[in-house]
Amino acid sequence: MTIDIVITLGIVLMAVVFFATEKIRIDAVAIIVLTLLTLSGQIDVKEALSGFSNSATITIAAMFVLATGLKNSGALDSVGELLSRVKSPWLFLLTLFIITSLISPFVNNTAVVAVFIPVVIAASHNIGLSPSKSLIPLSYVSQMAGVSTLIGTSTNLLVDAIAKQQGLPGFSMFEFTPLGLIFLVIGCAYLLLLNRWLLPDTSSLSNEEIGHGKYVSELKISTDSLLIGKMADELALNDTYDVYILSVLRGNERLSTPSHQLLQENDILLVRGEVDGLMELREKYKLTHSSALHHIQQEKSDELMVAEVMIAPNSHWLHSNTFLLNRLWNRNMVVWGMQRRGKIIRERLRTLSFQVGDILLMSLPKEDIEQLKSDRNFILLSETSYRTKSNWRAYFSIAVMATVVITSAIGIAPIVITSLLGAVAMALAGCLGDEDSYNVIDWRVIILLAGLFPLGIAMTNSGAAQFIADHTIAKAAVLGPVMALAILYLMTMILTEFMSNAGTAVLLTPIAISTAQSLEASPTPFVIAVIFAAATSFVTPVGYQTNAMVYGAGGYKFTDFIKVGLPLNIIFFVLGIVFIPMFWPF
Repeated sequence: MTIDIVITLGIVLMAVVFFATEKIRIDAVAIIVLTLLTLSGQIDVKEALSGFSNSATITIAAMFVLATGLKNSGALDSVGELLSRVKSPWLFLLTLFIITSLISPFVNNTAVVAVFIPVVIAASHNIGLSPSKSLIPLSYVSQMAGVSTLIGTSTNLLVDAIAKQQGLPGFSMFEFTPLGLIFLVIGCAYLLLLNRWLLPDTSSLSNEEIGHGKYVSELKISTDSLLIGKMADELALNDTYDVYILSVLRGNERLSTPSHQLLQENDILLVRGEVDGLMELREKYKLTHSSALHHIQQEKSDELMVAEVMIAPNSHWLHSNTFLLNRLWNRNMVVWGMQRRGKIIRERLRTLSFQVGDILLMSLPKEDIEQLKSDRNFILLSETSYRTKSNWRAYFSIAVMATVVITSAIGIAPIVITSLLGAVAMALAGCLGDEDSYNVIDWRVIILLAGLFPLGIAMTNSGAAQFIADHTIAKAAVLGPVMALAILYLMTMILTEFMSNAGTAVLLTPIAISTAQSLEASPTPFVIAVIFAAATSFVTPVGYQTNAMVYGAGGYKFTDFIKVGLPLNIIFFVLGIVFIPMFWPF
């Protein structure tokens, strides 16, 4: 083992720990890795910056713009109308799977799930089906379908770029499709047949158990409030409005036995209830939000909308709070309440840092609702009856996306060029706002990919990839390349559940290629194993962004993902070992 191998593996170990613990932002980890590799001499400056000019990084940035153009133009609105017409739960799931399977191979699956979550929740309620029966399947099917094309997920593009850098020819647009279809069909059959028994029915649980529908809100007793001088337990708020007083805050003091306190002006009630009950209580007793300034601004609006939004993965507002959000996002918006997966909040909202999956209840003027819809930091779950009507831009955005895919697939131009032209066309046509073309790009993902790409170079240059391959996977050479493939697939599958799938792909792709070289076999089947194992993560809600998104919206427990996802991961593991060598021989 050389000193270069020791240094590179030390940096890799540090990155794995940071990714798994999430103590540092993923993009910051990538920059730290990039800097350490350069300072230690494992890569030169040109190699360090190669990720920023790599075609995969640029293509993924363009894909964010294309996906947002489709969403903002209303091109996917008809999906909700179609799902709402289906009355059979089984047929509803089948329809959802078909639609998701048609869209996810060509649109980033994170964007697909963000668009479909509110649609699926509303349609599920219309047919009497608990959303928990359909949201995990939505996440899983988007992953299965996304891995079937080169552009369906950023992991595919990243591995393709690393493979080319290592001297492989790279992959075509639909090279993964035959295996992807096998995974998709069997995965959908599994979810359809076992949905009834594996997925929870959260509609049968109490609101206390799942926290669904109940928000914690802060209501301030104003000068003319009818609550002044009254004792909380005299009001029977829980019987009349289904609202419970959790605490009474007076100045900096939290009063004990809140139900037996005489209420005074400027007291803040920390209450918990459903949307209608909270709004009725506010109007009946002339209560305001604890931020009076925002309340006054909102009263000037002609029509207010009430919306429920979820904090998205990689949101800029993660680890922020309602105090900052109220003041920095939109001065006309008020966060009225908040709920967190299965937890009853008992602290002031302004003291809580947002987490992925937190759901906020907010009100804002009707004219500002489009700003909320287009903001990738939030996922709009519900709103009052206001929806942008379909127009020519919807058809235009679909045509642009189809052109991007087709021209790249038949070899007229590389995907990086077609996707850039498509993004420009979307922007010029008004499918995105003036600044949206930059704002909708998830720069954390871009920095992550650009920063980690040189790690693959360092793994090869230093000999670390070959060292790991020789001392782990290649040891199975005596049992044949199939066993080595199985170990690599299993290693990728496990790592992906606990760290970034992009980080896993960058780490293991050079090892996959080195393993093939040790076995004197074709590297393609080993690289394909990394792609499919890294892009299909089902066992934990943190293993893939779409899982984290549905975790809060569906009221799931962590164990629900294990119960549904572990058997599916095992099925895919067996399918991969059987079919990968058939499509890509050793």
